[in-house]
Amino acid sequence: MNKMTRKSGLRLPLLWMKRAILLLLSLWITGILLFSFIPVPFSAVMVERQISAWFTGDFGYVAHSDWVPMREISAPMALAVMAAEDQKFPTHWGFDVDAIQSVLDKDGGKMRGASTLSQQTAKNLFLWDGRSWVRKGLEAGLTVGIETVWTKRRILTVYLNIVEFGDGVFGVEQAAQHFFHKPASRLTASQAALLAAVLPNPHLFKVNAPSAYVIRRQQWILRQMSQLGGESFLQEHKLH
Repeated sequence: MNKMTRKSGLRLPLLWMKRAILLLLSLWITGILLFSFIPVPFSAVMVERQISAWFTGDFGYVAHSDWVPMREISAPMALAVMAAEDQKFPTHWGFDVDAIQSVLDKDGGKMRGASTLSQQTAKNLFLWDGRSWVRKGLEAGLTVGIETVWTKRRILTVYLNIVEFGDGVFGVEQAAQHFFHKPASRLTASQAALLAAVLPNPHLFKVNAPSAYVIRRQQWILRQMSQLGGESFLQEHKLH
């Protein structure tokens, strides 16, 4: 096989790869623009969970969420996830640089922790689970995109509607109905802190069977919610 033949053989796969990358980028850009004002019907993580369940023969599993606007989510719930996951959310530009540096210094460069709500929203909505540098790089780019186009209130709304609270339980409305038999608008501070306490690993930590660690974390989150300033914190930053 001469050099010209080898080049011809490589040209078609490279062309299809470029087209696939351009298509994916177009879908992500379109998604960022559309989801800045329309409800999110499902997330990439929901699709991943559903397909995984089918492959393992669990045809009873249904990944589902019920979209609700921020006005139908209790203020304590919005505050609880920030207290638990990202207290600098209203003021950072998508990344908590101090937290990232702390994790790198402590864990020797391992990709663990330090993800803001913006990063988690980008990952949950558009990407897959895992800890590869490729995924983290894509997550960073998508985070910049949503921080540029969306308001902080919109990011928080989308996050609360797609985050996973338990096996097949996605979004705060479904979580409130599933665990407390009430709408998300009526969640108390204690219930909101308990839901936030299982993040970001609701498969290990259970809302309906909280371990001693989860209960301690719930109490810590409640204290943080108070120290942040309660509902006035949300009003100050126009988040609720």
